[in-house]
Parts: sequence; structure tokens; C-alpha cells
Amino acid sequence: MNPRTFTRYLAMLAGGARLFAAAGDCDRLCLKAGLDQYLTAVMKHDPSAAPLMAGFRQTENAVVVRTGGGVWKTVTALGKLQRRYFDPVSGQAGYFGIVEEGDRPAIVTARVKIEHRRISEAEWYIVRKGDPGLNGFDANGQPSGNFFEPDNLAMNPPPERIVPRDARAPREALIAITNSYFDGITSHDGGIILAHPGCTRIENGATVTGRPARGGSGTTDCTTGLENINVELVAARRYPVVDEEAQVVLALGVFLRKPGTATRRNTFSEWFAIDHQKIRSIYSAMFYPTPEAPVPNWPPYEGNWPLPPGLAPGPDSVPKR
Repeated sequence: MNPRTFTRYLAMLAGGARLFAAAGDCDRLCLKAGLDQYLTAVMKHDPSAAPLMAGFRQTENAVVVRTGGGVWKTVTALGKLQRRYFDPVSGQAGYFGIVEEGDRPAIVTARVKIEHRRISEAEWYIVRKGDPGLNGFDANGQPSGNFFEPDNLAMNPPPERIVPRDARAPREALIAITNSYFDGITSHDGGIILAHPGCTRIENGATVTGRPARGGSGTTDCTTGLENINVELVAARRYPVVDEEAQVVLALGVFLRKPGTATRRNTFSEWFAIDHQKIRSIYSAMFYPTPEAPVPNWPPYEGNWPLPPGLAPGPDSVPKR
């Protein structure tokens, strides 16, 4: 190959590499544009207004919905609290805050995945007034054990910031710090959690920390009260959005209850704000699925946690040969 031909060959390879990068890469500005296009299309009730990939898949509280159904019909506006977080490494972006469904607010997490500049996935966690809670419904048919306080959430919002580069923990550390929270829950030992004293937790808009601790020794924070918490396992943990610039991590998973309890599982989205390599605050949008519901219904955890006895035969029901 003569020098001129070799130079052309290198130029062709470089051009191909640029095209490949343009097709597959999506930086923060690209992710923001894609997320905003998607949210605008939802509010317009018009899927054609968003760059949806062929085979686009969307779930709402773990149920797959037809494109154009669900929130595409109900959401009319973004609410008074809006936060957006971006992860160029995973190619995913997330919205946390309030949306309006007509004259009613809902608290939501919405996750989108962008591949080749098109949206391939959307996953919604939606909390509405009157949803069933930990105990489903009471004897009068009213929701039992659920929070819904959008006004409190708006008054106590997650951070909206760019953390100076020299104060940022790296991606792997952010995930490990977040995961320490779930290890503390499953171990029933708050000392495992990497968190600041007084760390706050807000569930479906309600502040559940800062209350008098048992025994009168101070107030609760995100690490206290785990000794007797009715959680056997935090299953199906995923960390799809790690915003290194904001030092915020989105965690998704399922709180499984102790065997023999009638309390429902939580399927959760939780946003962790991390300062100086410790958890400062946690913001959650979670729902309480029925026992037979397959959650979270996203790979690699499509199944039910755990599988109800009625859906699979026990050893005593297998015919003996």
C-alpha cells in the first residue's frame, strides 16, 4: 500500500469511528434533549413527537403499557418540583418530581434509556393519592400504610447542582456507597451504612426521619430503626443512573418481607444524594404490588420476588413414580 492510499485508509477508518461514536454516544446535553423530548411528547399525548426506537418498551409500576396508553393519556403537565439527572456512561437519564394528571398531582420517577440517539426504554414509578400501601386496603376499602405528600416533597427538594470536580466520588464509589444502605437494611445494622449523621429520607413525599428515637435518645435518621424492620432482603438491585456531576444515584429494587408476613413488598425507586462520600439524603417513589405481580419486570430481574405458592406446585403436589 503506497503512502497516499494508506493515508486515505486511515481517514476512512477515522470517519467510520466518528460515525459510530455519533450513533452510539450520548453526552449530558444529548441525554437532556432526549429526556425533555420524551416528557414533552407524553404531555402532548403524542408518541410520534419523541424519537422512539423500534421495539420501544415502557412499564408503569412494573406493568408493560402499550405505546400511547398509560401516562401518554393521563399526564398533562410537569409539576412544581422537577429534577433531571444524567448518566452518559449508561446512556440513561431520569426525572424525579411531580407531574400533573389533570387537576391531580402524582409523584414519579421516570427513567429513559437512549441508544443511537433514540429512546429504547422508559420505566415509570408512579405514586398517586389513594394507592394501596404496605397493608393493601383496610376493612373499609381505604388504602392502608401508604404516604403521599407532594407539597412536603416540593418544600424539601433533592439537590439541583454541579459538584466541583475535586469533591466528586468516582462512579464505582457512588454505587458502593448507595449499596451500603441496602446492606444495612438486610443486615439490620445501620452501622454498615455510609451516611452522614442526620441523613434524611423522604418516602412518596413524606419525611420519615427526624422523629424522636425510641428510648428518647435523639432523633431518627436514615440509618436508625433497622433492628426490627420487616425486610428480609433487598432484591433485584439496579443502579441505572449514576450522575457523577450531581453526585446522585438512582437505585431500583424490591424490599422483600420476612416469611409469613402479610405485609406487601415495596418496589422502589430511590434517589441518593451523596456528599463527601456519604449519603446525605434519600428520595423515594415506591409502590406496593400485589403478591402475584412480577416485579420489577426488567432484565435481568423480570420475575416475581418471590414466586407465590399458587403459581408453582409445591413438592407435595408432584406425582410420585
